[in-house]
Amino acid sequence: MPARAYWKGQIRLALVSIPIEVYPATRSGAAISFHQIHEPSGKRIRYEKVAPGVGPVDRDEIIKGFEVSKGNYVLLDEEEIEAVKIESRKTLELVQFVDADEIDVLYYEKPYFVVPADDLAEEAYTVLREALRRTRKVGLGQLAVRGREQLVSIKPCGRGLVMEVLRYADEVQKAQGYFRDIEDAKPDADLLDLATTLIDKKTGPFKPAEFHDRYVDALHRLIDKKAKSKGNKRILEDVEEPSNGKGNVIDLMAALKKSVGESGSKAAKPASSRKPAAKKTASPSGARSRKRA
Repeated sequence: MPARAYWKGQIRLALVSIPIEVYPATRSGAAISFHQIHEPSGKRIRYEKVAPGVGPVDRDEIIKGFEVSKGNYVLLDEEEIEAVKIESRKTLELVQFVDADEIDVLYYEKPYFVVPADDLAEEAYTVLREALRRTRKVGLGQLAVRGREQLVSIKPCGRGLVMEVLRYADEVQKAQGYFRDIEDAKPDADLLDLATTLIDKKTGPFKPAEFHDRYVDALHRLIDKKAKSKGNKRILEDVEEPSNGKGNVIDLMAALKKSVGESGSKAAKPASSRKPAAKKTASPSGARSRKRA
């Protein structure tokens, strides 16, 4: 567990207070950062704070401004901004409960682990966890952190609780504006059956460790090659471009049938590899059994 908590305080449910600590549930994934370099000299590009007509300015002379009209700003210093920040209260009051599936996925922003602050808090903590689990509800409240008030949800997760920061309504785009031109028509039943079969064949448990950022992996390989090569010769990796289907008239039925067939053959590979003898002797009965499968 990280040494420093994101937030410490208490969950309050009516007259019950539960001391808790909140820790980030996620971390930054693999990424590669680039700097801008002046190619002729190999020196890194630096940026200066510059005011038009004035030139480079001292950092001490910079304050924040809000543009009220083009070129006109309301200037605010740090003390003025700090004065309106919400007090970082140490209480997360659960003011409402909703069905777990009622919150649209678009509202979820970032998860955090919630743990009891000490042994004395554990009993009330487990009661809240199991009550949420039994009722299939999610608790809602607002948390003041670093001058901002965040809308959050609390729900069970294994032996513990997870707090998820939610977006406010004005931070979420309305889906209708993007989907209104899509026809509200029912698909062909045969096509739908094939698509459903394909989904069923490819269904399995979610194993996030099996997925990784192939672009970052390719960048690492490219950087290693260039670091080992003499000089600064260009190295262009031969990457196969995925077909986007534009310009081709797609026979959807044929494509789905082919996809279902390929998916079935891929799923059968482990079984055939366990029985190499079956590949050498193909009996008529064996052919019939494969056809039935």
